[in-house]
Amino acid sequence: MYPKSFASDNHAGVHPDILEAMASANQGDAPAYGDDTWTAAFAEKVKEVFGPEAEGFAVLNGAGANMVGLALTLTRRYDAVVCADSAHIATNEGGAAERLLGVKLLTVPTSHGKLRPADIESRLRGLGDPHESQPAVVSISQVTELGTCYSPDEIAALAETAHASGLRLHVDGARLANAAAHLGCDLRAVTTDVGVDVFSFGGTKNGALAAEAVVVLDPSLAEAVPFLRRQSLQLASKMRFISTQLTALLSDDLWRRNARHANQMAARLAAGLSDIPGTSLAYPVESNAVFAQLPHPVAEALRRRYLFHYWDEPAGLVRWMTAFDTTPEHVDDFLDDLRKAAEAT
Repeated sequence: MYPKSFASDNHAGVHPDILEAMASANQGDAPAYGDDTWTAAFAEKVKEVFGPEAEGFAVLNGAGANMVGLALTLTRRYDAVVCADSAHIATNEGGAAERLLGVKLLTVPTSHGKLRPADIESRLRGLGDPHESQPAVVSISQVTELGTCYSPDEIAALAETAHASGLRLHVDGARLANAAAHLGCDLRAVTTDVGVDVFSFGGTKNGALAAEAVVVLDPSLAEAVPFLRRQSLQLASKMRFISTQLTALLSDDLWRRNARHANQMAARLAAGLSDIPGTSLAYPVESNAVFAQLPHPVAEALRRRYLFHYWDEPAGLVRWMTAFDTTPEHVDDFLDDLRKAAEAT
C-alpha cells in the first residue's frame, strides 16, 4: 500500500459510486462502440446538464479529448491554436497537437496561467498574411495548469474576442468540475452560457476510472465527432463502461461533491503552511492544486515519504494535488511531516 500521494489526482482510486455504476452495466452482452442504452443515457444526461443543443461523446483520456475537440475546430492545414504557454496541449501532451493535427501552437506568456482578450489579440496580427499560420481557435484550460480558475465573465470576454475574429473557443476541462465547485456555479455557467464552442469534461481526475467526454455546443461541429473520434483511436468498443461512469458523475451532483471535497483539502493544506518557516504559496489556491515554494532540503526530506512533483526544481517550486479521497488526516499528517522537515533544516 502506497502512502497518500500528493503528486496528482490521477493517483487516486475510483469513487465507490462509479464502481457501482460500472458493476450495474456489467450485465450480459450489449452492442459495442456506443450502440448501447448506457451511452444513450449519457447523451441525454449531457443535454440535461449542458442544454438541449449539447452533444456529448465519451472518450478514453484527456489528451484524446483535446485532440478530438481541437480537430473539430481546425479545418485547414495552415490553421493555428492560440493558448497559454503553460497549457497542457503545449507542455504535457508530447507534441500531439503538432504531430496528429499538424498545427502550430501560438503560445502566450501569461500571469497565473490565464489568457486575457489582449493576449488573443496579440496573436491575430498575422490574420490574412500568407506568410503566417492562421489562428483558428483559442484553447484555454479550466482549471489552468497553475491551479487558477477563469470566472464566467472572463470566459465570456475571451469568447467574444475570439468570435469577433472568426475563431472558435475550446476549453480543456480536465478539471472543469473543480473550477465550477470553486466558483459556486453549475457547469453550464462556465461552458454553455459564456460562448464556449467545444470543451472536454474530465472524469478521470474526479473519481472515474478512465472516462472523459468531448462536449460540442456548436451544432455545426457535432456531425464530425464520430469520425474524428474513431480516427483518433478514442472510440471504445465496450463503450457502456465509459459512458456509465460519466452519467454517474453528472447525476446527483457527484461531480460537485467530489471536486468540492478535493478543493477543500487543498485549501486546508494551503492554510497549514502559514506557520511553517521557509514556505510560501506561489499562486492563489482556487482548485485542488497547491503550488508552494520550499527550501530544497525540506522538499527532498518530504519526498522520501510522499509522492509529489517539482514544478520548477531550481526555484524550489513544488506542486501538491488533492483528490476526492484525500482526507483531513492525510493533509494534517503531511503538514506535520513538512513542519518536522522544516524544523530539522
